[in-house]
Amino acid sequence: MTTTDDTADIPPDRAPLWVDLALQGGGSHGAFAWGALDRLLDYPWIEVEAISGTSAGAMNAAVFAHGMTAGGRDGARKALHDFWRAVSRAAKVSPFQRTPIDRMFGNYTLDNSPMYIAADLMARFVSPAAMSGVFSWNPLRDILNETIDFKALAEGPIKLFITATNVRTGRGRVFRREEITADVLLASACLPTMYEPVWIDGEAYWDGGYAGNPSIAPLVRECQSRDTFLVQINPVTRQEVPRHARDILNRVNEVSFNATLLKELKMIALMRQVVDPGNTEGRQWAEMRLHRIASDMMVELSASSKLNAEWGFLRMLRDEGRKAADAFATEHGADVGVRSSFDFESLLEGV
Repeated sequence: MTTTDDTADIPPDRAPLWVDLALQGGGSHGAFAWGALDRLLDYPWIEVEAISGTSAGAMNAAVFAHGMTAGGRDGARKALHDFWRAVSRAAKVSPFQRTPIDRMFGNYTLDNSPMYIAADLMARFVSPAAMSGVFSWNPLRDILNETIDFKALAEGPIKLFITATNVRTGRGRVFRREEITADVLLASACLPTMYEPVWIDGEAYWDGGYAGNPSIAPLVRECQSRDTFLVQINPVTRQEVPRHARDILNRVNEVSFNATLLKELKMIALMRQVVDPGNTEGRQWAEMRLHRIASDMMVELSASSKLNAEWGFLRMLRDEGRKAADAFATEHGADVGVRSSFDFESLLEGV
């Protein structure tokens, strides 16, 4: 675990500010958010009121909140480290492994892995239900049950909003802190091409990224904080148009997983321009201050690397997340509690 007393350019005696966190999903790329959270824990002026998370972001949210409940900032830092370390250990027996050549050249992609290629092709013709018993075991279930005390989590101080997509209705369901179980977290991360739906209260659920990655509305409607930190994993913009089939599918997934988030952010941008001061809910949306922690490096990673959970790769992502949080604190730390550092106006171009 890495800690530091360096807090960028933020005065050490700065008054505490309550913030919310919005954590995107993205498989093992969620280790980037681990690093960002690990760094934010170093800033004593940041207090977390609530977290909205989807898929890997849901895992980070629940583990972070559990750690804070059990042992404060040090507890949260340890819980995140232990969770991702357990994920890396489980990955040692995964059929998806890098080729010797990729290891030699330091490429973290699985694009050349025979098992990944076979699974990718099979997913286009065979459903997970047809392979029941082959890929039905998910090591994350045991890891989550061993890492998180869900009863204590339900009574903890941090509000949680975990999104999963109802397969029947196509609508997102946001699970609150007292509803969260290992099944809820697995539902939020259930990719339909890899796993059968997770059943909760008689309904089947898939990955929450289709309905909200993550959901912003609960942070606006149910929280007092007006500052939200979006830890972004999935690229919104790519400069090159994809030409190969695999790249096209990856871009389609990125667009799909970002669509609901962008829709909510566009609504905030519009509210900031036209809200009626007498409209309480509209004013809540308009007054939201958004801050983004992201890295250009995430654009360079292949989609297949989201299934690579080698410890070295996870630590590299963690370190990149810490650097991104540091860069944010240096450039925009003074904006928190004062103004939004996110450019809402750019979302309205062409609307």
